[in-house]
Amino acid sequence: MCVESDGCEIEGCSSSDEVRTLSGSMSPGLKSNPDLHPCKPGQKFQAALLRCRSPAAAAGILSFGNVLNYMDRYTVAGVLLDIQRHYGVSDSGIGLLQTVFICSFMVAAPIFGYLGDRFNRKVILSCGIFFWSIVTLSSSFISKEYYWLFVLSRGLVGIGESSYSSISPTIIGDLFTSNSRTMMLSVFYLAIPLGSGLGYILGSSAKVAAGDWHWALRVRAHKHAHKDSQRASPAGLSGEACHGSGVRGVSGDRSTGGTHMAEQAARRSYVFSSLASAAVSFATGAFGMWIPLYLARAQVVQKTAEACTKEICSSTDSLIFGAITCVTGLLGVVIGAATTRFCRQKTERADPLVCAVSMLGSAIFICLIFVVAKKSIVGAYVCIFIGETLLFLNWAITADILMFVVIPTRRATAVAFQSFTSHLLGDAGSPYLIGLISDALQQSYATSALWRFLSLGYALMLCPFIIVLGGMFFLATALFFLDDREKAEKQ
Repeated sequence: MCVESDGCEIEGCSSSDEVRTLSGSMSPGLKSNPDLHPCKPGQKFQAALLRCRSPAAAAGILSFGNVLNYMDRYTVAGVLLDIQRHYGVSDSGIGLLQTVFICSFMVAAPIFGYLGDRFNRKVILSCGIFFWSIVTLSSSFISKEYYWLFVLSRGLVGIGESSYSSISPTIIGDLFTSNSRTMMLSVFYLAIPLGSGLGYILGSSAKVAAGDWHWALRVRAHKHAHKDSQRASPAGLSGEACHGSGVRGVSGDRSTGGTHMAEQAARRSYVFSSLASAAVSFATGAFGMWIPLYLARAQVVQKTAEACTKEICSSTDSLIFGAITCVTGLLGVVIGAATTRFCRQKTERADPLVCAVSMLGSAIFICLIFVVAKKSIVGAYVCIFIGETLLFLNWAITADILMFVVIPTRRATAVAFQSFTSHLLGDAGSPYLIGLISDALQQSYATSALWRFLSLGYALMLCPFIIVLGGMFFLATALFFLDDREKAEKQ
């Protein structure tokens, strides 16, 4: 027998039915109650939809939402040169767009993590998507005299997106365990490079099709609003509704929340993996913002292209970089998940060790980008392809490390605080910092096309060193991983 939320009985269920909770445990079915009344046809239809939901379907819905999340984040980067020319700002000014976005994102993340552990997750996700869709659409109508307002709009979008990024991984983490959780988190985090790459492609294509870069913002806002309407319907319910959990966080003793979080902070593998995640964020934030512009300047130096003087600038570099990001994201996540599953047969420390090796290998090829870009754009793209593939290996694995060492009732908060620290020390400042260094170098010497290219390249050379530091943090994570996992299992 099954029971709907208003106390009606659904026919066709036996008394021996069991209900799967978010944490994967099984609870006995409810016994027949004479006070229950038959469900109405509409209630039966909705209940049938919910019963047909599987954890894989829930993970698929959340993963698709994450694709849209990152498409929104990097559509602006796909039309960065157009925005810079439209508002007439310097490299540091244009880098401020991403910095303000990430700062508001990371401040809001712990708040949504706290709410996600205690209140209706589906409502929080839906409201966040609707909010950032409206703000994105509104920002496309800001005139060139109000750049500060355009920057502010990016901060508001960051608040909306933080609701999704803080809560969604914890739902997947509660629905799956062990290798299946690793695989599903890999699919979810595939959205980072896939959505980022599609963001470049969408932004560039919409700009070319409409002859106006503002349409890149308007098209993506429409897509988000459509997705939000799907999520609000019975067919778009998240994984929590699929399993009768009351769409709230995993149950537990909330009175000991402060003690639990102090324990998580004391786990060194959680701390070191968060610092390593910050190094990844630093590099990806700077690269995602600046590499298409850097390659455009490289082609001007090679005299294979002219500097943009038109209303609509060339989108070739953004399109190619977006396509590479999509492919390398798929390869990186798949290779990372497969490599980790194989290495777990050899060592129980496989997760952090795979991340460390991939980070150190990535630093080598990213460093080579700035060596070959002046002579060969094709060579630069090859280095980008290999470097990004290695860098993307660790995203899903890092999330799985957190799931191993943090108890289920505190995962949303732990994810939110890891997101906060990784953004605070990573991509919250890296786009602006790179632009600031580039501007400072340009002011030190006579400005020319060659020096504008070199100054941005010298600034971006900071990234490989940060990536090496992240690899060291993953090695430190490996030292404490087993002890911290054992502590979490005992709790």
